[in-house]
Amino acid sequence: MKTLSLGRIYSEEDMERQLQRYGRTAVEFKKLFGETPQYFFSAPGRTEVGGNHTDHNLGCVLAAGVSLDIIAAVIPMDDGYITVKSEGFPTDVVDICDTLPREDEKNTSSALIRGMADGFKNNGHKLGGFKAYMTSEVLQGSGLSSSAAYEVIIGTILNGLYNDGEIDDVEIAKLAQYAENVHFGKPSGLMDQMASSVGGLITIDFKDKEQPLIKSVKYDFAKSGHKLCIIDTKGSHADLTLEYAAIPPEMKSVAEYFGKTVLREITKDDVMKNIVTLREKCGDRAVLRALHFFDENDRVAKQAEALENGEFGEFLRFINESGNSSLAYLQNIFAAVNVREQGLTVALYLAKQILGDEGACRVHGGGFAGTIQAFVPENKLEEFKNGMDRVFGTGACHVLTIRNCGGTKVLFEV
Repeated sequence: MKTLSLGRIYSEEDMERQLQRYGRTAVEFKKLFGETPQYFFSAPGRTEVGGNHTDHNLGCVLAAGVSLDIIAAVIPMDDGYITVKSEGFPTDVVDICDTLPREDEKNTSSALIRGMADGFKNNGHKLGGFKAYMTSEVLQGSGLSSSAAYEVIIGTILNGLYNDGEIDDVEIAKLAQYAENVHFGKPSGLMDQMASSVGGLITIDFKDKEQPLIKSVKYDFAKSGHKLCIIDTKGSHADLTLEYAAIPPEMKSVAEYFGKTVLREITKDDVMKNIVTLREKCGDRAVLRALHFFDENDRVAKQAEALENGEFGEFLRFINESGNSSLAYLQNIFAAVNVREQGLTVALYLAKQILGDEGACRVHGGGFAGTIQAFVPENKLEEFKNGMDRVFGTGACHVLTIRNCGGTKVLFEV
């Protein structure tokens, strides 16, 4: 695990604000717990750049940590409890001697804390208590994976306090996925946790789920002449769990026809040769989602290659292809149970109207509600922000940068 100064984590332009932010966090910690914090930690949100809904079928993704993060002021405790106060939320207190999943805790932050403690214990890592005050800029429901950042920062704290920082980023991500799947009750893939834990711009190949292949992609977005924007359409995620949860099994049903468990074990040619029977056995939506998987999986390598070759125009073309595929074939742009609300579709239409033949846009993350992603030419950024904010509310358009580190201990003196 890295230990980094503020200057290694944040941009020079953002340094003064971050100094004040960390200072306020220390003050709030002391107000709450009556002591000065001993340590600080940070974990970033993530953006999925390519590979929409491919990870759960052991596909490939292109993802990155972003400049919005969760930070925590921390002091270790020997009382056997993890106590976390997150700004704006009630305090969570979890007994680390009792780490079994609780049905009444599902979909709560306590479940994520208990899940991380459970994962550490099950994997033979050292476990101990702590008190933490956290503040987050990874907005809930923003598509930047606030839950993954929360899991990763809990794991990073436990790693730093009790394991000498020796647990690698990949394992922290796996433990975070375990916490989300088993304790929180959300059947997520591993991409969100991996991008937050590892940081930077990376491709992840999940073919070997025990040892995913991670590669850094060398590209400086600051030189592209474009800004990465995430647009929060303010759509509700309530009652969408079944919509998310339907995608993996529908894809896997196509693989199961061939006696396999995931789509990565078959080919697009297998599907095309048997498409008549598959339509009857699995249904058209499952077949279309499987075909999206194969095309999207191939696009990840093409996106990464285009960036490393400095062919940003090609990269943008692949981003638009990805967006079109999610809209038409993956079909995760709006919920079938609530066709009146189609904020993502509206946002994509508006983005294309403003961008014209420039830039690119696509659904961001799980879909159905929440956010879209856009790469906006700098000369159109103001028009783009104003257009999105007019429809979805002030502050709906977030301009982000890629963060080159994942979960980390932070050098900050109170």
